[in-house]
Amino acid sequence: TRTHARGGKVVIPTFALERAQQLIFSLKKLKQANRIPHMPVYVDSPLTVSITQVFRLHPECYDADARAVVQAGDSPFEFEGLHYASSPDDSRAIDRLTEPCVVLAASGMCEGGRVLHHLRATVEDAKNTVIIVGFQAQHTLGRRIVERRPRVRIFGVERALHAEVVVMNGFSAHADQSELMAFAEKMHERGP
Repeated sequence: TRTHARGGKVVIPTFALERAQQLIFSLKKLKQANRIPHMPVYVDSPLTVSITQVFRLHPECYDADARAVVQAGDSPFEFEGLHYASSPDDSRAIDRLTEPCVVLAASGMCEGGRVLHHLRATVEDAKNTVIIVGFQAQHTLGRRIVERRPRVRIFGVERALHAEVVVMNGFSAHADQSELMAFAEKMHERGP
């Protein structure tokens, strides 16, 4: 909402498998509840587009919320204003947009993929926002953004990081200590 009011773009680096689909469904729910302003959402990752097609084929794997959407005759991966971009031309067109929008693009740690182009186009402008929704390993561009370094290197060029940075750890899929211990105990019970 803040970014929309500033006339900026929201860039969300995401992993193509599961995280992107979770974010698409979350954005759908936020839009349905009128919790975010109307603005286009672009999923800019050919791999994410393909994986989302596979998700559509397997509703038996959905959680209760997503299954309820399907049972109501809708899709968790479609809503008004959502656009899937596959071609390089589609991707470049997103960067040329001047209207507020949300861009989900791979890779999740900002080390490759189309997200680098979107970050290059947005990080130097304070009206934009980068939302980090997953663990960022040390020595990655994603970690440097999380640390809010004053300058970040994208495609070998130092750029000032003026965009707002928001970290949403609630989307992290990494197991915590108790989950790791439960996994180890189950494996021990199964034997070699």
